Amino acid sequence: MPTKLLFASRNAGSPDRQGEPGQAPHRTVAFLVALTAILLSASTVRLDASASHAPAPVPLLPEAGELKLEPARGLAAIPGNVDALVVALARKYRVSADATREMVDAAYVEAGRNGLDPLLIIAVIGIESRFNPIAQSDGGALGLMQIIPRYHGDKFDAAGGESMLDPRINIQVGAAVLREYIRRGGTEIAGLQLYNGALDDESTAYAHKVLAEKQRLRSLIRRRA
Repeated sequence: MPTKLLFASRNAGSPDRQGEPGQAPHRTVAFLVALTAILLSASTVRLDASASHAPAPVPLLPEAGELKLEPARGLAAIPGNVDALVVALARKYRVSADATREMVDAAYVEAGRNGLDPLLIIAVIGIESRFNPIAQSDGGALGLMQIIPRYHGDKFDAAGGESMLDPRINIQVGAAVLREYIRRGGTEIAGLQLYNGALDDESTAYAHKVLAEKQRLRSLIRRRA
């Protein structure tokens, strides 16, 4: 074979080893594939690392009926369908579900002890303090049920508490006061007016406000049961 043809044949089938132009496209594709894989791997690592430091999502308050909390220790269990009430109160008054459940439990305990409707106590709490256990009025009323200590010191001593701002003690004293006033007034409306110090109000606005709230709570429980 002539030298010129042999040289031409070698160039066509056996490219020069320094540049290897015959295999360049294949090596370029392979290099791009490898580079893409490396970049994807690095991106995944960065995403995983950033996720581990991201703040936890704020949990949404569950819909009524989904929240299943255990009764607080030392308090009587309340019916399961009152879970809807706990959730609704926690949402309305912006109180934690756990704290709301303890207050509702305490209301049920004291209602049973005093022969009252637990929803009446809960309605009074909502109207008086909006479930703020450290609420204080200019007139010296304290806590969830807005008790004035100097008027009910005997009941506070009987409760054995250290502070009227203790939710359990406040509800215990408030329920006892409410029972006494209802007995004294002869009707629930008269008792509520006495509780508010507004017995002379012929419109009985306070009593109707509390009773309307109690009815709203009862309807909520029935609707969500």
